[in-house]
Amino acid sequence: MRRINSLYGRIGLLKRVPEKSTKQAHTFLASLSFSTEGAYGGDGEFQQNSSKVKIFDRDLKRIHRDRAAWLSRQKNDSFVDAVADNLLDRLEDCKKSFPTAFCLGGSLGAVKRLLRGRGGIEKLIMMDTSYDMIKSCRDAQDDSLDNSIETSYFVGDEEFLPVKESSVDLIISSLGLHWTNDLPGSMIQCKLALKPDGLFLAAILGGETLKELRIACTLAHMEREGGISPRLSPLAQVRDAGNLLTRAGFSLPGVDVDEYVVKYKSAMDLIEHLRAMGETNALLERNKILNRETALATAAIYDSMFATEDGTIPATFQVIYMTGWREHSSHPQAKRRGSATVSFTDLQKQFGGQS
Repeated sequence: MRRINSLYGRIGLLKRVPEKSTKQAHTFLASLSFSTEGAYGGDGEFQQNSSKVKIFDRDLKRIHRDRAAWLSRQKNDSFVDAVADNLLDRLEDCKKSFPTAFCLGGSLGAVKRLLRGRGGIEKLIMMDTSYDMIKSCRDAQDDSLDNSIETSYFVGDEEFLPVKESSVDLIISSLGLHWTNDLPGSMIQCKLALKPDGLFLAAILGGETLKELRIACTLAHMEREGGISPRLSPLAQVRDAGNLLTRAGFSLPGVDVDEYVVKYKSAMDLIEHLRAMGETNALLERNKILNRETALATAAIYDSMFATEDGTIPATFQVIYMTGWREHSSHPQAKRRGSATVSFTDLQKQFGGQS
């Protein structure tokens, strides 16, 4: 378990300013999209999500991302940075390089800033559903990204990836895919976009995330309103992550989990942090009105149940890291069933076991 000791202060909303007319080596792109249902977009128009499963309001989530782009402008988030850095560390364990990398959704700015030459990336493509988030990432004045990396930015949807099949060597998603309505379908599209022996790296929030807030919110709703309503989105469980990778057809799937405990001065500071990350509620079936008394009761219960000796309140973030490769002839292959030449009985006798 990791503990982020820094306190996240409140952030004021920044005014929008006109884009500076400076010359940059970055470009915005528009391209076609495809989905696992075989629907193709054309003429630069993005298709509406036709997934049969509708859990999240994707339009609302795009608005959340627009707001987060301005709330987090010119501020580094220690939690988001820790997750992105941990995810990118996996590139150092790979002996091969990835000339073309595709980064979709989530914490684009942290990935861009913390890449630091890892993975041998020559071309970096960054995508988000929010134009404001893409613009903020592009305009970030940071020298950490190698100038030799050709960087492109465009607006797109994780549910309809606008990438040709077998066109990229690496796909990175840090804290973004858990907001897709069809997570298996998005991961299948990621696998199709990878070249053979391409790598998929993703970090998503797990089901134990914000367990303290879930408890306080449930108790407050029962006390003040006599029942409960969905205030926090459902998240994938750890046991589901391996199944998702296998279902998407990835080779050599790997899953590991980390927990981060972030301390806040109050429950309101936690909410402000979630807003700055674009992680607030986007359920379709959400109750759009939050009773003031219920909100105050939630904060009071949170403080009474979970406050620490130093007066701060903790919030747990469970992060699930997923790794998968697109199949390639160089990968280890399992032998067919029944092809063994040595029995377990013989092995037991050979190593001195007793029958």
